Amino acid sequence: MTDEEWTAVRSLLPTPAWLEGRGGQPEGYCHRQMLDAIRYLVAGGIAWRSMPVDFPAWDRVYAFFRRWREHGLIAEFQDRLRARVREREGREAEPTAGIIDAQSVKGAASVPAVSRGYDGGKKINGRKRHIVTDCLGLLLVVAVTAANVGDREAAVPLLLRLRRLHREITLVWADGGYTGSIVDWCRQRLAFALEVVKRTDDMEGFVVLPRRWVVERTLAWLMHSRRLCRDYETLTATSEAMILFSMITRMSRRLARPRADGRH
Repeated sequence: MTDEEWTAVRSLLPTPAWLEGRGGQPEGYCHRQMLDAIRYLVAGGIAWRSMPVDFPAWDRVYAFFRRWREHGLIAEFQDRLRARVREREGREAEPTAGIIDAQSVKGAASVPAVSRGYDGGKKINGRKRHIVTDCLGLLLVVAVTAANVGDREAAVPLLLRLRRLHREITLVWADGGYTGSIVDWCRQRLAFALEVVKRTDDMEGFVVLPRRWVVERTLAWLMHSRRLCRDYETLTATSEAMILFSMITRMSRRLARPRADGRH
C-alpha cells in the first residue's frame, strides 16, 4: 500500500475496541502491516503459511483476518470505501440501482464436499459467487454457494440482504437467468423492480448488453486476484471475505489516484 493509499483509507478503518474503551488489548502490529499482508495474499494467491518474512507472522495475520471476518469489519470497511469512491465520483453515498449476476469457479481440494457442487451449464465443479454491484461496478452484497445452486434460488436471500442494507435501492438489473416469479416477488416483497436485460434473437457473437456489462466487468476484476481464480477456502464466509478484500484493494488504489481535474 502506497503512502497515498494509506492516507486515503486510514480514516475509514474500523476503530479497535480498546481505543473506544470497550475492552481488549492494543494490537501488536499496526493495521497497515496487517492489511498489506492480506492484500499480498489475495493478489498473489499464496497460502497463509507461505507469508513472506517481510510481513508479521502468518498466524498473527490470519488471526487478524479471522477476527475482522467474524465481526463484520471487512464488510464495514468495504462499505465505507465504496461510499467514499461514490462521493468522489459525484454520486450519493447510497446507490438507488444495482446489477445482479453470478460466476462459477472451480473448487480446490480444500473445498469440502458439503459446500461444493457441479454447475451443469458451465461444466464446473466448485462454487458460485453471487454478487450485486452499483452502477460503478462497486460491490454491494456478495454470497458464495455451491456451484449447483441456481441463480434464482440464491438471489432470494441475496436480494433480501440487499434490501436490508441498502434502503434506497429502487431498481436491480439482471440477465435472463432471473426470469420468472422472482420478478413479481421483488416488486411485492422488496418494493423494488427487478428488470431483466435479455439478448434479442438477432444478436450474434459477443454483444455488450446495457447495464449487464457493469457487473460482468466486476466479475472480471475479481479474477485479477490470483486467490480468486479458484476457490481455495474451506468456509464460504472466507471466500466472501477474500472477494471483499479484492474490492478493497481496487477501491483504495482508485482513491489514491489523482482525479482527471487534478484534485484528490
